[in-house]
Amino acid sequence: MAELLYFTGTMDCGKSTLALQLNHNHAARGRLGKIFTSNDRAGESTLSSRLGLEATAIEVKPDFDFWQYVVDELTQGGRIDYVVADEAQFYQPEQVDQLARLVDELQIDVFCFGILTDFRATLFPGSARLVELADRMELLQVEALCWCGERATHNARTVGGEMVTEGEQLVVGDMVTNAADIAYEVLCRRHHRRRLTAARARATLSPEVLPFGGAL
Repeated sequence: MAELLYFTGTMDCGKSTLALQLNHNHAARGRLGKIFTSNDRAGESTLSSRLGLEATAIEVKPDFDFWQYVVDELTQGGRIDYVVADEAQFYQPEQVDQLARLVDELQIDVFCFGILTDFRATLFPGSARLVELADRMELLQVEALCWCGERATHNARTVGGEMVTEGEQLVVGDMVTNAADIAYEVLCRRHHRRRLTAARARATLSPEVLPFGGAL
């Protein structure tokens, strides 16, 4: 029985690495799949992991139609046993509906990977729809850590190391802060609420109260 699964967690929890591993495992058993992604940090039509792994993927833009794409492939004699859909938080709600339809009507397994909430601790539309429709949700077990050493539960956007809570929901960046560039950081709820990033902690807290000997 095909399923719609959503693997989720904070940034830096290994979701893209798992997506690549899952695709490898299924392909190694002779199954044929398609990989999709949206706004990957490595560029268009690429699924990449921070460990340095990557694979070619189909870029999902707001007007992309999963149902039509798969039906066209099958009509032309192609075979699709499963779908790997990374960065699913960026998908439109109607695109998530299309993925569910692939499961229900064509018995194609759909494995989605993404983060639940944005830098404002608000659900992404794609993630919200997946929460509503997924047969199962799996919280990834690789725990990302806040600078304080506690489990990170929130994604923060930073500008020059300072956390911001206003702006466009979709701004692609990375986990490495670079001068005044836009970047992202994972924080525990307490420090997300206080807007206390690693850079701000280094600047405002004495070394003896910082974890890891002050080496954040």
